[in-house]
Amino acid sequence: MTTPSAALDEPVERVARGWTAALSLANVAIWVGWYGPLQILLARQAEDFAPGTGMSKETLLAWVTGVGAVVSLAANPFFGALSDRTTASRGRRTPWIVAGAAGGALSLLLLAGADGLWLMTLGWCLVQLTLNASFAAVTAAVPDRVPRPQRGVVGGWLGAAQILGAVAGTGLATAAGGIAAGYVACAVFTVAGVLPYVLRHPDLRLAVADRPPWDGRSFVRGFWLSPRRHPDFGWAWLTRFLINLSNALVILYLLYYLRDRLRYDDPEQGVLILTAVNSVTLLATVVVGGVWSDRLGRRKPFVRWSGALMAAATALLAVWQTWAGAIVVAALLGLALGVFMSVDFALMTDVLPKALDRGKDLGVINIANALPQVAAPAVAAPIVTHLGGYRTLYLVAAVLGLAGAVLVGRIRSVD
Repeated sequence: MTTPSAALDEPVERVARGWTAALSLANVAIWVGWYGPLQILLARQAEDFAPGTGMSKETLLAWVTGVGAVVSLAANPFFGALSDRTTASRGRRTPWIVAGAAGGALSLLLLAGADGLWLMTLGWCLVQLTLNASFAAVTAAVPDRVPRPQRGVVGGWLGAAQILGAVAGTGLATAAGGIAAGYVACAVFTVAGVLPYVLRHPDLRLAVADRPPWDGRSFVRGFWLSPRRHPDFGWAWLTRFLINLSNALVILYLLYYLRDRLRYDDPEQGVLILTAVNSVTLLATVVVGGVWSDRLGRRKPFVRWSGALMAAATALLAVWQTWAGAIVVAALLGLALGVFMSVDFALMTDVLPKALDRGKDLGVINIANALPQVAAPAVAAPIVTHLGGYRTLYLVAAVLGLAGAVLVGRIRSVD
């Protein structure tokens, strides 16, 4: 009889702080590669390239980020599924973390040299493709190695890593002194940030005997998880999608909102200030929320009330359109998002159907992160340009976020 791989066991031994810190730093690196371009660099390139395309800068940016998000939709679960089947001596996840970070850095360098819309689009799609390989593997490492009672706090540190990555990426893109230099800085950080984890922390190896035989049709069918057979998984996915869509609508046109609506003198600096305010308040709650959830053994109340606070803050942005209002909203969103990120991640790992498909199933869940990036431009562009502007946009975002907060109550297997 073949002994099952340790990689497929339900973890019971608590992970050390060094392991959590290294994995969190790898997560920072991935989010630097995403958010440096998304917050600053792509918007500046859209302004440069729009005059020759017949599109407004808003429409061009929406088109590029939307196409990239479509790539992300497929890439995350695909690479998650491949990592589930990987039997390399370095483990299931580590090879994909390395390959994804290296590919992401090269793709960012391609964006640095983009001289038009099509090369910009290609570069951003490759960034999404490669960094999603790393992100899928980093995310799957948590249910592989972290016992359930510790997932809230680990999820909190990963959530903190995401916002630190957004701040660092925005800061690098702003401080580098130009578009090309910003991309180079993000590329270097993306590679350097994953090295401590992959060099110092061995991964769990999947035995060849435990890898299921290859069947292309079954592989493709595996990406569909029936909400009827796995209702809690379905409700958890929908909750995350709606709240992330609400957040995506808020940040998509932030640079243009400051410039065109608030007439802020230095909108790029304004984005950095709001990101910093949001990050400080998020960091105040992201780990605390996860620790508190672990100690109480409860998830849903934290997700419900953090989602409701995010919706209320977004609605406030619709009626208080001043620089002071933007700062207050950034602070409130950070407080709520910190709790949501840590506890919702722990909730997601608690509803995964089976150990063999952790990477793939988390990839399907992560579609709820990527799909809003596709939907947000399609929703936001017509609202801003034809259906009421930023006030209507933020009211719609508030309603979507509130719906997500309410629907978490439909999950039954997790308190």
